[in-house]
Amino acid sequence: MEMGFTSAVYVVSAVLFILSLGGLSGQESAKRAVWYGIAGMALAVSATLLGPGFGLWWLSLVLIASGGLIGYQLASKVEMTQMPELVAGMHALVGLAAVIVGFNTHFELVNIASMDDTTKKSLEGFSALLAKKSNVEINILRVETTLGIWIGAVTFTGSVIAYSKLAGKITSVATKLPGGHFLNITAAILSLLSVFWYLNTGELLPMIILTAMALFIGYHLIMGIGGADMPVVVSMLNSYSGWAAAAIGFSLGNDLLIVVGALVGSSGAILSYIMCKAMNRSFVSVILGGFGGTSGPQMEIKGEQVAIEAEGVASVLNVADSIIIIPGYGMAVAQAQQSVSELARKLRAQGKSVRFAIHPVAGRLPGHMNVLLAEARVPYDIVMEMDEINDDFPDTDVAIVIGSNDIVNPAAQDDPNSPIAGMPILECWKAKHVLVSKRGQGTGYSGIENPLFFKENTRMFYGHAKESLEKLLPMID
Repeated sequence: MEMGFTSAVYVVSAVLFILSLGGLSGQESAKRAVWYGIAGMALAVSATLLGPGFGLWWLSLVLIASGGLIGYQLASKVEMTQMPELVAGMHALVGLAAVIVGFNTHFELVNIASMDDTTKKSLEGFSALLAKKSNVEINILRVETTLGIWIGAVTFTGSVIAYSKLAGKITSVATKLPGGHFLNITAAILSLLSVFWYLNTGELLPMIILTAMALFIGYHLIMGIGGADMPVVVSMLNSYSGWAAAAIGFSLGNDLLIVVGALVGSSGAILSYIMCKAMNRSFVSVILGGFGGTSGPQMEIKGEQVAIEAEGVASVLNVADSIIIIPGYGMAVAQAQQSVSELARKLRAQGKSVRFAIHPVAGRLPGHMNVLLAEARVPYDIVMEMDEINDDFPDTDVAIVIGSNDIVNPAAQDDPNSPIAGMPILECWKAKHVLVSKRGQGTGYSGIENPLFFKENTRMFYGHAKESLEKLLPMID
């Protein structure tokens, strides 16, 4: 009866998780989708705690309370600009959990193997589940365990490196150790040999070697990816963490964890594919960590950046009829989304056409800009995706670029040696006037120079985005 009740609750939780993922595809339904996910997780945890074979109540409650408190503190303090780092950190924890569960499974198998039949009959919970398995089932479990450890270890170190790059603690430039991909291939072969060794002997040493090789692969793969491609990396690691969770589910015999892990893993993989397509990248090369570099000297940029003051920007905007605003990570860093929203409101109040253009990989996290604009209460119907708005730039009076670089970089089309060559971009330079809000003349996070800033119809509105916009707003009639 208890198992039937737990299974029924797991089914309800799985349905809620599916509704949550489906709702997150639209801005209007995203808030409701989050509550679906919260309800599903609350039911899943409750059913697990009340289910058959559960023990260590006090320890579990202490850990849940501690984790909840830490999560609340992080959620209260983290800025929107730090969300990519937070997500990468969460992926690292999932990967680490998979490794720990895998080693715990190994130790339990070793412990049960030394017991007699009478002692095995007195076991409860996870140990009792393992004790009932046949030799074939144990070998299958060992395969699942090694797979979970390998994916988890790759996810852990990969996420730590991604966090460090996003937080600026290490260089964002794609770097590899001498030997490059040969080292990854060697580590992968050693990992496979360790799996066969473990399946034949059940010893601890091959598990340790497998884990070490996976940790290295996670480190070296992500180190080999440049900063311009970090949104894809975050999405990819999200997929890895899902498959790691599914592997944990197989090891623990938890059907819901398998379903949820598969949902996260597959949705992350699909999102990674969509983003790779948006960046003209090969999905396979992303997985192998083999992109983000240059193939030759980049095209020389001629001309100079022409600055403009707030008064000049106001003059251009006051006579314009159609305006497209392109937000980027610089807007997030400056926390200028409220000022951008107010600018759009004032311009629309004058009867001007104002829309926002969102590139699929704007910011450092999928949907980063959409969340910021929603937070600033920008109407959903004027927030357009790249494919919806790109053809409208030639008929646009003013394109305003706020803290963006790669997603508006003409080098993607004009320079075959550029690190972003072939990447679909927002063709804002086709507008009559382009106004770029930028802190200075640097190349930004990805380190790629942008010819847009040197074009004749482009004017550079230098300064902190929020302060610049606050100075501009009173001048908008």
